[in-house]
Amino acid sequence: MICLLCERHDAMGGYLCPGCAKATIVRLELLPRLYEGLAAFLHPGAPVRVGRVSAAVDAPMPVAELPLTMRGPGGMVGVTEDWLSALHQDRRMSEPARLGTHEQRLARAVAGLLANMPWIVMAWPTAGAFAEEIREIANSARSVISPTDPTEVGKRIGACPAIDASGVICGAILRHRPGETVIVCPWCNCSFPPATWPGLKAFIDHDERNETRHEKEAAWPSAS
Repeated sequence: MICLLCERHDAMGGYLCPGCAKATIVRLELLPRLYEGLAAFLHPGAPVRVGRVSAAVDAPMPVAELPLTMRGPGGMVGVTEDWLSALHQDRRMSEPARLGTHEQRLARAVAGLLANMPWIVMAWPTAGAFAEEIREIANSARSVISPTDPTEVGKRIGACPAIDASGVICGAILRHRPGETVIVCPWCNCSFPPATWPGLKAFIDHDERNETRHEKEAAWPSAS
C-alpha cells in the first residue's frame, strides 16, 4: 500500500507509513505547547526570531493576525476537534465534548486523536488528509514561534533503516546538518557515524529504488 501522506510504498500495509505515523504523533503532542507559545506573539510589536536574530515586526493591527487566527475557535482547537468528531462518526462513537477553555479543549482533542492513532494508521481512509492538516497547523505555528534558519534544516538522507525489537523498521526521516559528525534519528535515536554513511546511503537508495519498482508494478499489472 502507498502512504497517503508521503506517497511512498508502505510494507506494513497502513494508510500512513511508520515514518509519517510517528511524525504525526510528534506533531499532535506538540500542539498544546505550540498553542501556548503563540500567546507571546499576539501583539504585532512582539519580537519575532529570524534564524538567530531577533527583530521587531511592525503591523497595522492591534493584534497579530496569524497567531490570533490559530488560537481562535477555527484555528488549532477547531481543526483538532473537527478531526476527532469525524473519527468518532466513522467509528460510530458518540460525539466528543467541546467544553472548557480553548487550552482544555485542545488538550482533550489531541488526547483523543493520539489514543486512536493505531486505528487511524491502519483503518482510516482519510488518514492522509488528517496527517497533512496536522502537519500544516503545526508548521504554521512553529513558523511564528521559531522560524527555521534554512541552513539548519539539513540535507535529507532518507528513511531510517533501524529495526526495533519487534522487527519493525523505524522509517523516520534522517537529515544531515552542517557541522554534524553523527547522523542521529529524531525518533528512535539510532546514531550513524561517518564510517557508516556510504553504506547507509547505498541501503536507502536501494530501498527507494525497490519501492519505486513496486509502485510501477502495482500501477501497471502484468497482462498474464
